[in-house]
Amino acid sequence: MNGQGQGYRLEKLSFRDLPGWVDDDPRALFPGLRDCLNHIRSVKPYRTGSLGISSADLLPALEDAAAADPGSASEARAFFEARFTPFAIRKDDGTPGFVTAFYEPEVAVAASPDGGYRFPFYRRPEDLVDLDETNRPNTLDASYAFARRLEDGRIEPYADRRAIDEGYLEGRGLEIAWAKSKADVFFAHVQGAARLVYPDGSMRRITYAAKAGHPFSPIGKLLIDRGEIDPAKISMQAIRAWLTAHPDQADEVYWHNRSYIFFKESDLTDPNLGPIAAAKVPLVPGRSLAVDRLIHTFGFPFFIHAPGLIHLDNGRDFARLMLALDTGTAIVGPARGDIFTGWGPDAGEAAGTVRREAHFTLLIPNQAAERFL
Repeated sequence: MNGQGQGYRLEKLSFRDLPGWVDDDPRALFPGLRDCLNHIRSVKPYRTGSLGISSADLLPALEDAAAADPGSASEARAFFEARFTPFAIRKDDGTPGFVTAFYEPEVAVAASPDGGYRFPFYRRPEDLVDLDETNRPNTLDASYAFARRLEDGRIEPYADRRAIDEGYLEGRGLEIAWAKSKADVFFAHVQGAARLVYPDGSMRRITYAAKAGHPFSPIGKLLIDRGEIDPAKISMQAIRAWLTAHPDQADEVYWHNRSYIFFKESDLTDPNLGPIAAAKVPLVPGRSLAVDRLIHTFGFPFFIHAPGLIHLDNGRDFARLMLALDTGTAIVGPARGDIFTGWGPDAGEAAGTVRREAHFTLLIPNQAAERFL
């Protein structure tokens, strides 16, 4: 339950042990806490991760948060200090955790294809099915959560990125919109959501609906392994620049990542809210964290301290309390996180260069914390 034997352990701390805690202002978390409470009450509790702390453990603190209205940063910190115990996540190999970042891009699109708009965003195909222990064939690895159901009921791997790029889904009416740039579509897949901007200025949102099922293979690592980009300079911006400079090789690099994402549409009713992510609540810019949901449970607070990550906090080391509200294929391990920076070009610039070692501290409600002492 405490991670022992799973490659990590939890170590009890005090809040005064957390570098930067006294300077943090966690008031922005309270709307997210209320949203999580509403989801747990009206829909269902979040799936409990292998660590063993559940939505039921969190519920009393969420109920208190719904009634709280802290008027200052110190009042907000006092709320968490009174109800939670901080536990550092220590990996057995002694290495620190690691954070990257993601954002919601804005992509110029058209409702119909033409010479300028040629690259589609697709809805989920009707022959794509969810896999679990009851229907996954022995020929498919347990990592496959989706596959294709044939007319005779048999299940096989779905088409991959190359096959779809080469027209596998054409003529089925699944296109949501067409973008000008294949890179824009690809990186929207990586981010899992986007704001689509139409020629008349109107805007709609697309969010993750499903994926083809194939493993995610980062193209940045491919370019590093090939010696195309210096590992010290890898970033989303560097990858985009390489793709632009090598159009004759771009498809081969895209197709290295066989994973393919399908989207669903939604109205952008409030442009000041982030997309609905895996926790089924809006992401809070700068305060939402994607975690490994096989280990962790959505809705829990994490204090992230990343020495040297200074461009997100005006030159100060990143040290913030965040909420676990999302997950991702590349987010694997007890101390691995993805920071949501917001939406639009500035958020993209901020997110694209985040690759930093970090210290992860999980806040566990006091009653549940007794199980980990």
